[in-house]
Order: sequence, then structure tokens, then C-alpha cells
Amino acid sequence: MTLHVVFAIADVEYALPVASVLQMESFTGATAVPGAPAYVLGIVTVRGRVLPVVDLRRRVGLPPSAPTPDTRIIVTELEGRVVALCVDRAREVIDLDAAARQPAPDLVNERSAGLVHGMHAVGKRLLLLLDLPRVLSEHAHDHEPRALLDDETHHRPALPG
Repeated sequence: MTLHVVFAIADVEYALPVASVLQMESFTGATAVPGAPAYVLGIVTVRGRVLPVVDLRRRVGLPPSAPTPDTRIIVTELEGRVVALCVDRAREVIDLDAAARQPAPDLVNERSAGLVHGMHAVGKRLLLLLDLPRVLSEHAHDHEPRALLDDETHHRPALPG
């Protein structure tokens, strides 16, 4: 069993291992950085440290949204690189059994540009396991995820609910 932070983007729940998470903070905005890619909201100062903020909504192919009282940044660290991930909400930590992990179906993997590397069923919930190395990789940003794009018209379909 491994502890994971569960967070949501739109109505989809994702999980990251707690070992990759340094902290979570409320988010009200970031200072824009001229020339930064569209998925980078800007920079914030967290406990005296200036961090880039990656908008996970944009990284997974959704349109941006204004911060709400539930919006959080999840401060992550991978191989010495510290980055804040902006998510719609994050309030839960759960234990996930590695043996119950299922691989992401090929279609999900292809359309999400490899950002999702597995899934966990937790009761009626399905948690997508975010591939943090891929999210933070400089090369991964060269290809926009097409998870919600209609191949023929390139319009985003409406989300259910």
C-alpha cells in the first residue's frame, strides 16, 4: 500500500504518490512570465521559494478556469526539480494497493500524451495515476494532449454534468 494525494481537474480524479508531494497550498493566482508556454500559469512564492506553476487543466487539454476557493497548488519534487501543479481541488490522501493498479488503456495513454500511466478503482471511483516525470518533462510539452479533442473538428466536446 502506498499513500497518494487525490486531486481533481474538472470532474476527473487523479492521484500522485505522497512521496512526490512536498505540500499543498491554496491558490489565488500567479505572476505571469512573458514567453512561458500556455500551460505555465506563471510563478508563485511558497515559503520563500519561487516556483513555476503548471496548469494541469491545460496540460490535460482542458480550457483554463479562474481560481476558486477550492483551487490548490500541489508542490511536487522530482529529481531535485520543484514545481507547483495547479488543480481544481485537492483534499484527500488515500492508500492505494500497487497490486490493484491497472494500466491505462492505449486510447487513454495516446490521447493524454502519456500523462496518465495507470488507473485505480476505489469503490465506484476511478482514479487516474498521473505520470509526474512525463508532466514535468521538457519534451512532453511539445505535444498537446488530445484527451478531449474531437479529431475531425478539433472542437472540445462538452463535459458531462
